[in-house]
Amino acid sequence: MAASSSPIFTLAFLLLFMGSINAQLSTGFYSSSCPKLFSTVKSTVQSAISKETRMGASLLRLFFHDCFVNGCDGSILLDDTSSLRGEKNAVPNRNSARGFNVIDDVKSAVENVCPGVVSCADILAIAARDSVVTLGGPNWDVKLGRRDARTASQSAANNGIPPPTSNLNQLISTFSNVGLSTRDMVALAGAHTIGQARCTSFRARIYNETNIDPSFARTRQSNCPRTNGTGDNNLAPLDVQTSTVFDNNYHKNLLQNRGLLHSDQQLFNGGSTDSIVRTYSNNPSNFQSDFVAAMIKMGDIKPLTGSKGEIRKNCRRLN
Repeated sequence: MAASSSPIFTLAFLLLFMGSINAQLSTGFYSSSCPKLFSTVKSTVQSAISKETRMGASLLRLFFHDCFVNGCDGSILLDDTSSLRGEKNAVPNRNSARGFNVIDDVKSAVENVCPGVVSCADILAIAARDSVVTLGGPNWDVKLGRRDARTASQSAANNGIPPPTSNLNQLISTFSNVGLSTRDMVALAGAHTIGQARCTSFRARIYNETNIDPSFARTRQSNCPRTNGTGDNNLAPLDVQTSTVFDNNYHKNLLQNRGLLHSDQQLFNGGSTDSIVRTYSNNPSNFQSDFVAAMIKMGDIKPLTGSKGEIRKNCRRLN
């Protein structure tokens, strides 16, 4: 009796096991279905960054803003239609999220080598990693197997992405809501070692706040007038020292009260995260390893796998 029931038990266990595998991302997901994937993405991303260094930060930011809204599902890439109000025009993204054309170029290149195989969500994850590496940051194996959302949510983007006005408790809460720890948050904030911010994002800080280095504030004021509507789109580097190199200067700047955004300086302002910022400013390898771990963890937020979602032919629209 026991012997005859074991094959049924084995089959049930196997199905259960396959089901759990189905829901997991893996670094070798496309190894046989699209062996040229990584080299194809990398060359297109490197080409875009060589034309405009800032693009590396923009692509990395797209991945953040995708994952924080209903998971890493490529929803941020969808254009608005008569029946879909997407995330591109949400407050955190409008006039600031960029790099969509580069993702289009990567997708086209990938479709040429393996049509209909690789999701836009996975392309975004790989492009984010390649951007960090191209700008001198750490490398890691990207987990893959995500599928693309058939929906997007402007309201979820408005509510889920932390604004630059956030205080420390709000930041900790926003990251916690998507399963990321306070340490993950301080590590991921280190992405602000590259890229630029618009005057509208830091105007209140450079004119009204006291926990800011006076000479740093004056320098920023020279390119960001006090009056709303004047110079709103003028840019300033998030890391005043090396804005095109992925290093730990972002955390070093916080020790000097040179965080550009209010939310940046909140990480070093007498609160619970001060010690983590100090650690990263003194130990670049510690920062890099924690950043890698946090990026992998962020990439695991609610992916669509198996038969959920779709593999979009064009990242901007549903099939």
